[in-house]
Amino acid sequence: MTDDIEMTDTHHTHTGTQSPYEPELASFEYERGAEDSAVAKTGTTTVGISTDDGVVIGTDRRASLGGRFVSNKNVVKVEQVHPTAALTLVGSVGGAQSFIRTLRSEASLYETRRDQPMSIHALATLAGNFARGGPFIAINPILGGVDEEGSHVYSIDPAGGVMEDDYTVTGSGMQLAHGALEGEYDPTLSLEAAASLAARAVQAASERDTGSGNGLVVATVTEDGVDVDEYDDAAELL
Repeated sequence: MTDDIEMTDTHHTHTGTQSPYEPELASFEYERGAEDSAVAKTGTTTVGISTDDGVVIGTDRRASLGGRFVSNKNVVKVEQVHPTAALTLVGSVGGAQSFIRTLRSEASLYETRRDQPMSIHALATLAGNFARGGPFIAINPILGGVDEEGSHVYSIDPAGGVMEDDYTVTGSGMQLAHGALEGEYDPTLSLEAAASLAARAVQAASERDTGSGNGLVVATVTEDGVDVDEYDDAAELL
């Protein structure tokens, strides 16, 4: 890693393309633990695809309780965290919201102090550090962004592991979504074609995974910023 990252609590000042900056609730399942305490489990499908032109992130819009009751059908599970990067919201409600706020604040502080943009690799490393050492529960997001080195997609596991790949999937519908992506991915895909591929992956998961469904949210990330769009039906992009 080439960037020196400092972590200090601060107030975030947004300077990038506008997007809703108060995180919505992600999709969560709850089951009872051995001591009858609530244990958070991810119930969602999130997809990240890297192309030569930018990054596409797709998620479903369902919030469910235990995978049996749909508590919300209009959840936005992807948020802008940097002028040219977006992160999916997965895990516990409080953990996901706190994770987003902390990552935004630290990225803003870094760039303010150095008067230079933070690389996406440094942002992903910072996110991994927070996931491993912070008070965040069941965090397993996808980070997608664009910097001077190109397009990047990272998966971040709850233990702080950070892995970059051409495309990745997290959530309870990940196996079904992976099946839709395998054999179809190409780094030369246009952003429109990548959005269509993400829609097919989320739709495939929604057909069988009870924690996923109720449409699609697509974030398109380029060097110009982040655009987030919502669709009632993934078929609108097919």
